[in-house]
Amino acid sequence: MPDMTGKVVLITGASRGIGEAAARLFAAKGAKVMLLARSGTRIAEIAGEIGENALAMPCDVSRYWEVEAAVTACVSEFGRLDVVINNAGVIDPIGHMAQADPENWAKAIDINLKGVMWGMRAALPVMLDQGGGTVITTSSGAAYGPQEGWSAYCSSKAGALMLTRCLDFENRDKGIRALGLSPGTVATQMQREIKASGVNRISQLDWSDHIPPEWAAEALVWLCTPAADPHLGQDISLRDADIRAQIGLT
Repeated sequence: MPDMTGKVVLITGASRGIGEAAARLFAAKGAKVMLLARSGTRIAEIAGEIGENALAMPCDVSRYWEVEAAVTACVSEFGRLDVVINNAGVIDPIGHMAQADPENWAKAIDINLKGVMWGMRAALPVMLDQGGGTVITTSSGAAYGPQEGWSAYCSSKAGALMLTRCLDFENRDKGIRALGLSPGTVATQMQREIKASGVNRISQLDWSDHIPPEWAAEALVWLCTPAADPHLGQDISLRDADIRAQIGLT
């Protein structure tokens, strides 16, 4: 695995699951990490466990001004920003479109889609000024096809994939590396919520079918290396055996 010494990584949704695993792994690889989540107490605990190279800040990614303030604080503390992991996301509301609560549906879009855009928008001026950076968004197979009861999730993930493509299209020649990670089903709280819903085939999977969040964290670190450059502007999928082999996941 690569050495991330000297790099500064900002991670949204860092209080659990993939975000927490990524924060711990990037720090273990030598990076300074900025942890963002709505759960300020939990990210403070994680940052304390990581040590002096970690900083935690409560942040609701659906509010642009909070994301912008977090980026400013990160640069003020660590001097730069090399990697943004747009990981914050929600699966709710799960349910058929005819019964969807408009307010809850819109909130999912605010977090899963607008939150990705706000991460990109807040980081871009910093990254462009310093000559480059990497922006990785946690994607999903839901970006490519519908699932029963997941209209908000599927729509927001499809939109987030297009944001990755647009970011790459506009800024690759300026040193910005934009990528997405579609990890498959991961053993996180989100899968517990899906299981509890009983809706669609994903809810019927056994817990042993899900990969550990540490696998996704390994993939995120790998995406920061030149080995991932052939995939710029795209999602990579951990369902792909060749990709897993390249990362070293078995």
